[in-house]
Amino acid sequence: MKAYLKNYRQSPRKVRLVASLVTGKKVSDAIVALEFLPKRASLPIKKLLLSALANAKAQGKDEAGLFIKELRVDKGIVMKRMMPRAMGRGARINKRTSHVNVLLAERTAKLPKAKKGAKKEKTEVKKEIKSSSKAKKPAKASASK
Repeated sequence: MKAYLKNYRQSPRKVRLVASLVTGKKVSDAIVALEFLPKRASLPIKKLLLSALANAKAQGKDEAGLFIKELRVDKGIVMKRMMPRAMGRGARINKRTSHVNVLLAERTAKLPKAKKGAKKEKTEVKKEIKSSSKAKKPAKASASK
């Protein structure tokens, strides 16, 4: 369940602020958070999440179990422009763009913890190993005056 946004006309540094806010959240919670976030990048990322959600539904995935596994913002093309400066010089202006990739995944159920009896068996085996290694070592003679 992937979706891409290419050449979004905002610098990656600014878009990453929004992306880091919603990474790891459930899709429904992320959409609500983006709805009320006063950043320009929140609307395109919200639309991208909805697109990825539609792709997931097309694959038959359940919306409730989906979360944002990865929301990566990469550098896109940089448009170079010039601005006139004093004494006939020109200063370069970089118009940066971003590539945004989103990857949704389903939450998996946590595995049950091992039983306490299994832990005791491991400690008993370790004790047996230690006792057998002590038996092999020769005893040191104590020196008396």
